Amino acid sequence: MALGSVALWRAATNGNEVMNLIQQLEAEQIAKLTANKKIPDFRPGDTLKVGVKVVEGERTRVQNYEGVCIARANKGMGSSFTVRKISFGEGVERVFPLYSPNIDSIDVVRKGAVRRAKLYYLRGRTGKSARIAERRDNRPAKAEAAE
Repeated sequence: MALGSVALWRAATNGNEVMNLIQQLEAEQIAKLTANKKIPDFRPGDTLKVGVKVVEGERTRVQNYEGVCIARANKGMGSSFTVRKISFGEGVERVFPLYSPNIDSIDVVRKGAVRRAKLYYLRGRTGKSARIAERRDNRPAKAEAAE
């Protein structure tokens, strides 16, 4: 493409139509996936209980994975979050895609008060130093505010 034709193409397409189309398709997919599954508002520091679908032979069952959310990446359809728990004295982390069909449910067990977006420092801590204080929201819930 010559330099002049690039300028003409940008003028004809306003430069952003392709990106807007991708964002629009992604928003439609997210709306379709969240129509039948409620995803709660949660942040790093919150204790989550994630119901994961596990296939054993021909049977499918839901296995709960409970731990502290230490990271969240909001990338549209590629959004994910990391949950850390201590299992038999060993730290275990698991990364879940937010819109995965293998996630049955996400429940917020407890809200944590932290001042970081990524809580990777918890990897080096054990016992009382790894505790997170509880966050107290003084604001009314969104459902009550809408009434």
